[in-house]
Amino acid sequence: MHFSFNLFSSLLLIFFIHGLVYALLLYRKGVLNETRSDKWLSLFLFLCILYISPWMTGFAGWYDTQPYRDILFYTPFQHLYFIGPVIYFYVQSLLNPSFRFGKKEWLQLVPGLLYLLYSVVMVTTDKLVLGDYYFLASGVDPDFDTWYQLTGFVSMLVYFLLAFRYYQLYRKLMVQVISYADSVLFRWVRNFLLAFLVMLAFRLLFFVLGEIVDLAYKGFWWYFLFFGILFYYIAITGYANSIETKVPFRTSGAGSRHTLLLLPPVSGQQEAITEDAEVISVEPVLKKQTDEQLSGWKEKILQQMQVQKAYEDPELSLTTLARELKTNPAVISRTINQGFEQNFNDFVNQFRIDAVKKMLDKGEHKKQTLLGIAFDCGFNSKATFNRAFKKATGLSPKEWLEKNG
Repeated sequence: MHFSFNLFSSLLLIFFIHGLVYALLLYRKGVLNETRSDKWLSLFLFLCILYISPWMTGFAGWYDTQPYRDILFYTPFQHLYFIGPVIYFYVQSLLNPSFRFGKKEWLQLVPGLLYLLYSVVMVTTDKLVLGDYYFLASGVDPDFDTWYQLTGFVSMLVYFLLAFRYYQLYRKLMVQVISYADSVLFRWVRNFLLAFLVMLAFRLLFFVLGEIVDLAYKGFWWYFLFFGILFYYIAITGYANSIETKVPFRTSGAGSRHTLLLLPPVSGQQEAITEDAEVISVEPVLKKQTDEQLSGWKEKILQQMQVQKAYEDPELSLTTLARELKTNPAVISRTINQGFEQNFNDFVNQFRIDAVKKMLDKGEHKKQTLLGIAFDCGFNSKATFNRAFKKATGLSPKEWLEKNG
């Protein structure tokens, strides 16, 4: 196979090979662990290495040599209409175990499939019917047509915004429904989306520069180098951050401002929805309770927390507490938001912090570690404990001991 090794082609080849290796590793990991998110990230990396292929092979001499020139011209390497949806599906599969790829998701792939069909029409017409260049009479690779690059950029930007909005919804929801939200806020998703945003920003920058000055072929190579570095970061970090959350939910309404709680996945019933969950709001409370109702539920919740010490369960959730009080999660959610003016995560962690402080006052830290005390009081990690303690007291646990010990 013809390949001219030089600085430009060789550097992109390194990212191509490493990206391909990570794509295969992630796919294998997804199959073995049955993690859909790993498979989606694998597909994203595969699309990324295809994206840089024309520039890599172009500097390797393919555009100047047949039949490689026609391979580049007639094969769609830059699947701009697929990259955005794949990112969106990856974020959903990572954050929401109830996400399933269905008809609605297939519809989002239609633009990319139509572009593939367009490529088939081109090669069929030019190579099999006319035997001459018709679609490619201009001598320009269709992947770099201005209309395709612009619409592809818009597509990726729209799906970035959708994925970011989904992540924001997830963050708001977690603090409302589980008491260990800090450990599942998935800062990796934030970093992943930030890396993709930088990709888009570089693409826009080089597009504008290309309109202002003549960057020439070598000038645009720098963009693909930056792109390779960014997707390499995504590959390495994404491979190490493939743990999916276990709290299923479903968005409700076109605005995606509220959610319906889902039951934890059960064998054969993974799509089951809590029928009496009503709507759990991640925005201001939807439905106000009367003072009498509010007072009654506040008393029941405090009884469960103070007497039954429900906060000691490190996996305490809104659904669990609602089940113990024989009501639906929406009632508990509204009571905590309206009556205690806190979200569920902060509400439960306050009881845990108070319990920790009581144990410290009794000198328990002289008998066991601070982390051991935190675990006894319901925390599930050192980082979560330290953040919650400082948020509640303004001091780290050690600083609090020095001040009050």
